[in-house]
Amino acid sequence: MAEPQLDVKKPSAAAVSHLSSSNSFSGEHKQGDSNQQLPTDPGDNAKTADTCPELVLKVRIQSHKENDFIEVELDRQELSYQNLLQVSCYELGINPEQVEKIRKLPNTLLRKDKDILRLQDFQEVELILMKNGSSELAEYTPSLLEKPCYNSNAAKMTY
Repeated sequence: MAEPQLDVKKPSAAAVSHLSSSNSFSGEHKQGDSNQQLPTDPGDNAKTADTCPELVLKVRIQSHKENDFIEVELDRQELSYQNLLQVSCYELGINPEQVEKIRKLPNTLLRKDKDILRLQDFQEVELILMKNGSSELAEYTPSLLEKPCYNSNAAKMTY
């Protein structure tokens, strides 16, 4: 970060009285009241995200067909596993009892409130639904005969 440039102009009488009353070294630069809003720590900008009243997450249902996310807003004051589950299910139009697990992508299971509190804005979360007796994967995966690239004549050939 570049150092602020010092003016070589003659200081005003108010600035001279301010500098003479403070215990500063001759080479030290004091900022006036007008510049006090500027952040002095580069980490100050990161703190503004925590003061935002909502946490925005990208949520989707685990599916090999559909991979689009929706953005879900959660109140930071009421951040919990149950709240994430309820709001996500409502937004996606599914029943919370259908959800087996919640995964933070790419490969982390969210299990408790403490895990949810560590989430940051725009992280990707996936709801993993329970299987209904039969495997959903087998239910939605087309068989080899249904795939257009399958050559049934080649499958019958013997070598």
